[in-house]
Amino acid sequence: MPEGPELHLASHFVNEACRGLVFGGCVEKSPVSRNPEVPFESSAYYISASARGKELRLTLSPLPGAQPSREPMALMFHFGMSGSFQLVPSNALPPHAHLRFYTAPPGPRLALCFVDIRRFGHWDIGGEWQPGRGPCVLLEYEQFRLCPSRENVLRNLEDKVFDRPICEALLDQRFFNGIGNYLRAEILYRLKIPPFEKARTVLEALKQHRPNPELTLSQKIKAKLQNPDLLELCHSVPKEVVQLGGKGYGQESGEEDFAAFRAWLQCYGMAGMSSLRDRHGRTIWFQGTSPIRRNPRDHSQVLRTELRTLHPQASPLPGHEGHEEDFLSKLHPIGLRGPVSNRTQKSPQSLRKERKQGEEQTQATADPKRSRLTPHLWSLRGL
Repeated sequence: MPEGPELHLASHFVNEACRGLVFGGCVEKSPVSRNPEVPFESSAYYISASARGKELRLTLSPLPGAQPSREPMALMFHFGMSGSFQLVPSNALPPHAHLRFYTAPPGPRLALCFVDIRRFGHWDIGGEWQPGRGPCVLLEYEQFRLCPSRENVLRNLEDKVFDRPICEALLDQRFFNGIGNYLRAEILYRLKIPPFEKARTVLEALKQHRPNPELTLSQKIKAKLQNPDLLELCHSVPKEVVQLGGKGYGQESGEEDFAAFRAWLQCYGMAGMSSLRDRHGRTIWFQGTSPIRRNPRDHSQVLRTELRTLHPQASPLPGHEGHEEDFLSKLHPIGLRGPVSNRTQKSPQSLRKERKQGEEQTQATADPKRSRLTPHLWSLRGL
């Protein structure tokens, strides 16, 4: 999933690839996209981009004298799981190019395309950054490191988000704008912080840390570089990814374009690391074993050890006549869709009624010389 570094690299790509290009005509949207139409038309306009956290702003600026006369328009992009920009010949559009900006003649006609294979990305008309997001950990580090953002984190530890594990709190864009799944894994791994440690416990330790006042400024800087804390790594780790380049925006795009990034990873998706899905379905990678219980809603982890319902044609075993209610009370419905509390259970009375109806039907059709029916052995699981 594109995170802060990917959005920054995308904006850099757009600015470099579109430098000197003049676009013209209407903005074309794919008919399968559910995103809004872009009501922009100009005979000549420039395209520029800027990024902040997990958002990218594309600005369409008409040239002087372009027709029809109009003001610039800004579009705000969220990349979702697979969004990216590509500049391609207009007769060779890539699959899933859901928004297209065409260059004006003369010269070969090109198309700047917003490509999104999984279609979780979206765009909105308007140039305002989403309210409520904190300063970008990558491009607004001074605001993040100083007042108000770093203090915004440490002074607001009573916020309920810090009741959650640190691996979940790091994805809250109010405080960590630009941090995503692979970045949180790498940051916590470098600091050897257990990902399921309570966020408030981890961050309160930063309030207690004070540099030695006897150190000189250069010594303090050196100490910071050698022993960065969590908030400092929220800036330096994304910066490392940007410095790698590539990620689909290098001179050569393709599988080899990601080789440097894969070599840089230390935790995320690496052999020997553990992984677990959080309550939002996102996978967290970490070192060590999980101290938490398995998610009962994960279908692959549910053990079917109890019976869903009693067989409708079953009769009590010899010696158990008259104890049907006690017998039924020991059977609890369960399936692959989650815990019993999430589903409607049948009462013992309704189960007895079903069994009685089955018995009556069986007596009307069964051979009386045959032995009477008894519960299947599998129906006794859970007793």
